[in-house]
Amino acid sequence: MDGLITMAHGAGGKKTAELINNIFKKYLINPLFTGDDAAVLPVSDKRLAFSTDGFIVSPPEFPGGNIGKLSICGTVNDLACMGAIPRYLACAFVIEEGMLLAELERYVASMAETAAEAGIHIVAGDTKVSGKGQVDKLFITTTGIGEIRDEAHTSGTLAKPGDKIIVSGDVGRHGCAILLARDTFGIDADITSDCAPLNRTIDLLYDVTDDIHVIRDATRGGVGTVLYEICEQSGVGIRLDMEAVPVSPAVQGVCGMLGLEPLYLACEGRLVIIVPAADADGIIKILRQGPYSQNVAVIGEVTAADKGFVTMTTEIGTQTVLPPPSGELLPRIC
Repeated sequence: MDGLITMAHGAGGKKTAELINNIFKKYLINPLFTGDDAAVLPVSDKRLAFSTDGFIVSPPEFPGGNIGKLSICGTVNDLACMGAIPRYLACAFVIEEGMLLAELERYVASMAETAAEAGIHIVAGDTKVSGKGQVDKLFITTTGIGEIRDEAHTSGTLAKPGDKIIVSGDVGRHGCAILLARDTFGIDADITSDCAPLNRTIDLLYDVTDDIHVIRDATRGGVGTVLYEICEQSGVGIRLDMEAVPVSPAVQGVCGMLGLEPLYLACEGRLVIIVPAADADGIIKILRQGPYSQNVAVIGEVTAADKGFVTMTTEIGTQTVLPPPSGELLPRIC
């Protein structure tokens, strides 16, 4: 395959999908290989979820979190989205020569605090120190195992026409917080990342119903990219009500100034949940009791029409297509 790796290959859009399909999936495909957030592994009489993720966020500290907190939230959330109760984590550090020990300690302390909140145990790890300039301060990889509930059967392949689409809170905050933390545009806005462990939020879902078709966390590429992935996996269309999509005024303002679509900005504490219409009201009611889902909203529905596309009802009642994700929007956000 000709060409070079570009930043667009890591941005979560079309180029990322091409990289996965044309190289990783081409050689690594097997019956347990998955396009979901974590693989489901049959072990004895139990099913385990197993997931790994690397974190290279720039800057490593941002309003609402840092690379240490993010590394725990990312893997905990991937496990929980498969209906798993997160149990154990391993972590690997690549540390740049010359990094301040006090800075590293802050990040590791955040990891411990977030793991305690999520109820997961960090049980193993590895540390490497690279030469000056070989990495940017610190890269962290976390690998996690969780035990899947007997009643949980979720996948991006299970969305059905008539299902309701729920987001657990306002969208785009993490990507916007990272953008402002880089101080590239000189914009002053009070925006903090939504970075949070979401396994307790998902516990609330299963208090309402076992019939949850899809749970995904909207990280790279945001909610819009997740919805397009679900369209492809399930062979359906999705129709959104743009007025129903929760976006904070500050994020909306920054996006307006820079010409960005909030649906394509990364989240690190937001779920996309797809459930039968009959269960939507009960889920909304219980999620409003959670600390990370008070702005939960139904934003659309799954359709049999327009397969493979996300369409939107605009503020003036017209229908339009949400442009499919492509290229690089904002690299190194997780």
